[in-house]
Amino acid sequence: MQTADSIRSANSRYHDLAATHYDAKWGITFDRVGQAQVTSKLRKALGHDPGVFPRALEIGAGTGYFGLNLMLAGAVAEAVATDISPGMLRTLSDSAADLGLEVETACCEASSLPFGDASFDLVFGHAVLHHLPDLGAAFREFLRVLRPGGVIAFCGEPSRYGDRLAAVPKRGALTVAPLWRALLGVGQRSNSTSNGGGPTEEELLEQVVDVHAFTPADLARPARAAGFEAVSVGGEELVAGLFGWANRTLESTAQPDDVPWTWRVYAYRGYLALQALDRSLLEPRLPAGLFYNLLVSGRAPGSGG
Repeated sequence: MQTADSIRSANSRYHDLAATHYDAKWGITFDRVGQAQVTSKLRKALGHDPGVFPRALEIGAGTGYFGLNLMLAGAVAEAVATDISPGMLRTLSDSAADLGLEVETACCEASSLPFGDASFDLVFGHAVLHHLPDLGAAFREFLRVLRPGGVIAFCGEPSRYGDRLAAVPKRGALTVAPLWRALLGVGQRSNSTSNGGGPTEEELLEQVVDVHAFTPADLARPARAAGFEAVSVGGEELVAGLFGWANRTLESTAQPDDVPWTWRVYAYRGYLALQALDRSLLEPRLPAGLFYNLLVSGRAPGSGG
């Protein structure tokens, strides 16, 4: 059984190893498409247009996908990025410099933030809560550093049911991967479990860094217990998530540089199209727990100003 310290150590090491190729692996961009993606997620989590947050704190910022795009979109004026991985923060800082953005960074744990009380208007993150060993302590810290009336918004958290659903396209993709590589004329990825060569350190760590798969109640409970008001949990991505996991699994078996650009365009545009279908047809009608991703928001007591 993993301890809190071993979870933190595994997450730090895994994300350090992944930092240099993380953006390419997950198709992260800092352009109009990326900005539209993150602002849509933030709007959906909050339930209204986000407006502009004067000062925001990102938890588990990684390479900057969420925070840098929110700054570029004008939703965040000043940002502080935190992560447990120094490698991720170095990559984020490099990207920020390339984009002409000034971002403060801090390598720290979510349950022990090195910031004063009432320092931020927004505390947010993407695909980070499921890595944290102590959710209760983390949410208490989020509340402490928020100004009265400030808000939290966390997106991209795996749901328990959605996580089980995702195993189906993953298994199917591994089965057809040899045929897929042959049809596209791509080489098999070397030094990987996909070709029997044994797992890399990064692949081994990837199997243990995810600590939680949530039900909506699992996310709402620690937020309310910490003292947040107006806590809301929603769901997003069902067919888009299944499509995306199948494609990512196929790509993980191939030499990255061999995957044709036409395939990447198909996978990306297909994902966006199915995401629109989820958003317009399924998300308003189905329970949050059915979707692959969950979003949670809440408000600190008191009034802003």
